[in-house]
Amino acid sequence: MSIPTESIGSIPRPPQLLDALREFRLGNLSHERMEACYDEALSDTILRFEATGSPIISDGEQTKSSFATYPLLGLDNIVQDGVVITFADGHTRQLPKLKKGPFKYGIHAGTYVQSAKRYASAPIKQAVISASALSLLYPQEGIPDYSQATFIDDLVKEAVADIRSCFEQGAHHVQVDFTEGRLSVKLDPTKALLQQFIDLNNRVLGHFTPDQQKRIGVHTCPGGDHDSTHSADVDYADLLPSLFQLNAGNFYMQLASEKNPDYVLGIIKEHIRPHQRVYIGVIDVLNQDVEEPELVRDRVLHAAEYIPVNQLGTTDDCGYSPFEDDTSTGRDVAFAKIKARVAGTALAANKLNI
Repeated sequence: MSIPTESIGSIPRPPQLLDALREFRLGNLSHERMEACYDEALSDTILRFEATGSPIISDGEQTKSSFATYPLLGLDNIVQDGVVITFADGHTRQLPKLKKGPFKYGIHAGTYVQSAKRYASAPIKQAVISASALSLLYPQEGIPDYSQATFIDDLVKEAVADIRSCFEQGAHHVQVDFTEGRLSVKLDPTKALLQQFIDLNNRVLGHFTPDQQKRIGVHTCPGGDHDSTHSADVDYADLLPSLFQLNAGNFYMQLASEKNPDYVLGIIKEHIRPHQRVYIGVIDVLNQDVEEPELVRDRVLHAAEYIPVNQLGTTDDCGYSPFEDDTSTGRDVAFAKIKARVAGTALAANKLNI
């Protein structure tokens, strides 16, 4: 047995892809040429991913504009004045807003798996956005003739179809991005919003068999965008007891950048259920320095003092470029960090004789 290790999802896009996107949106590049640029970035990303020795790879989200809004591709019932999320450095991201029903996805994530399979030889992991994040699309003022309850029913159907499409295309694991979990406590300290999010995501997860739930994971972090976060000041203790209520088999948790990892590991130890595995973050994606494999090894060994080894895995704290315009980390740095995580995890497994 070894210690499993997986990335979160996004890899910084090549500069030539970002240049092509800019020209395409200005009307200076054809659709065919844009698709060719996407394909070149996807092929290069998978080639470099596999060169790190990663046992499971992803498409690096090269063809998504963002990890959160890909399902809205091509929709004509969305406007760009939804919920605003403020990051610690003062910059903001604004979610779109639904202006009329019904709500349907413009694309399902299985499409990304299908594209990645053309180049990949390793098993593929696919990230999807949570139903709880997309629930924020519904405006507070409501929509005439389209109730919030009806919207939620439609959202659940689409979120289930999104995950199912990944499995149908052969994804090894599916990761549900739940970065709004910690943020919800900041927005509503009573944690009523958090519980709503947990219940909604469990409605989605309830459509899958226990064996499928073992292959579904949930990612949590305090947000990561342009080397800043939106909710790192929220105590993990306000999230984790609720997080482990989710009927998923895997949990991918930011930890390397936490100021007090022992405190967090103690909470994990108290609340993790026997059938669940925690992939702890051993790479700080907001720090441009590349970790040494020995540092990764030591972080894994430290975590093993709290978490049974058969329930332990490793990951990065977050994606490296969750929004396409986030160029705060270069591709070379991202792949070097991934390589260090893979090597350091192997060193820890050897030290633990597994």
